[in-house]
Amino acid sequence: MGVNVAPGFFAPQETPAAPLPPWQRAPEQLSATRGVEPLDPAAPLPLPGKLAAQLDAALKPDGGGNFTAVVQDALSGDVLYERDGGKNRVPASNMKLLTAVAALRSIGPETRFSTQVLAGAKPSIVVLRGGGDVLLAAGRSAPEEVMGRAGLATLAADTIAALAKQGVKGPLSVQLDDSLFTGPALNPAWSLEDVDAGETAPLFPLAMNGGRDVPGTVGGPRPKDAALDAAQAFTARLKAAGAAAGITVRTAVVRAKAHADAEVLAAVESATVRQQVDLMLETSDNYLAEVLGRMASLASGGAGSNDGATAAVRTQLGQLGIDTVSMRLSDVSGLSLANRVTTRQFAEVVRAITSGPDTRLRAALAGFPVAGLTGTLDDRYVDASTASGAGLVRAKTGTLNSVIALSGYVVDADGRLLVFSFIGNGLTPGAAGNKVALDRAASALASCGCR
Repeated sequence: MGVNVAPGFFAPQETPAAPLPPWQRAPEQLSATRGVEPLDPAAPLPLPGKLAAQLDAALKPDGGGNFTAVVQDALSGDVLYERDGGKNRVPASNMKLLTAVAALRSIGPETRFSTQVLAGAKPSIVVLRGGGDVLLAAGRSAPEEVMGRAGLATLAADTIAALAKQGVKGPLSVQLDDSLFTGPALNPAWSLEDVDAGETAPLFPLAMNGGRDVPGTVGGPRPKDAALDAAQAFTARLKAAGAAAGITVRTAVVRAKAHADAEVLAAVESATVRQQVDLMLETSDNYLAEVLGRMASLASGGAGSNDGATAAVRTQLGQLGIDTVSMRLSDVSGLSLANRVTTRQFAEVVRAITSGPDTRLRAALAGFPVAGLTGTLDDRYVDASTASGAGLVRAKTGTLNSVIALSGYVVDADGRLLVFSFIGNGLTPGAAGNKVALDRAASALASCGCR
């Protein structure tokens, strides 16, 4: 009996896992089906004084630095709270909100990017031309996906089918046309340490997996030549597809520009710009943001370069009536420390997305991460001081070494839609309390019945 009982006293005891917060648990039963009612324009506005008392208590840096902030009523545009809202700040990845607006306005939410195979100068040559899709899959197209909607295996099979109809036998050579983008592939304003860490990589108008070797990977080195990697993957699949049709394919790939009037042999289409913008915002994808910025420039007649991208962002915001004179735009992903944007400008951008007259911008709403649930906010809003914002706050995050930002929207306890932007600069690197400060401020907006 002692032998049987003893392990109960002396065996290591496992620490029970912390229970999931209620909003992250699977529901025990389905809720009754009901429609979502529109917001009531007569819902009361928060009183600025009471709102300020809550936000001033929350927006305190953990160590050095300071926060700037703006809160607006989305419907009227009334400023309900402001702390140095006109002061230029390093915004980190909140820059992607500006890029989203530029892409949706200049390219269009339902536009897709085409990756094509064109006939070369000789029947034995085909040209793989990039059209801006950097979410290509190596395998077959997956029409229901965003990452990998267009697949190189499908493109290769369709190319072989077209060549077989023309009686081409090979040996076939593949050329790569990635001339859509111009200027430096790497922005000189980016830290090489960030590049080495995989925060971004040299930019090309075609790439697999968002410019990564493996889809869904976070961090770590990225391909140095994503376009050539995609072309080599395409060639391997072309060779496999050609073997069954009696068409031989050489493995070497060289760069060459396709003729303007070249015949299109096959093509695959990307996910829509709407879907790509949502993916960019939810995951804060730097590579995709920079590509969308260049595509926005090209769509409006500019160059497919970094300068073209920043100019396109500035132009599109200006056309919305947002003052851009003070802005300093060094990139469109937010990696550069040379960017300067105010919280007032970000609040106006979020207001344009939620409530402005250009309804194309509503396409970005689904991409804002949801507090405690999705994207870059999925592991936040889990303690008692921020729980009131979980599932309610939707906001774009931003983080650099001494920078933190949060800009988004929330419906308060009285049913009023509020837009906000909070940015901290000069902060103590790694200080955990700064994220919590922003989350507490946003949670205060969600629970506010500040009347």
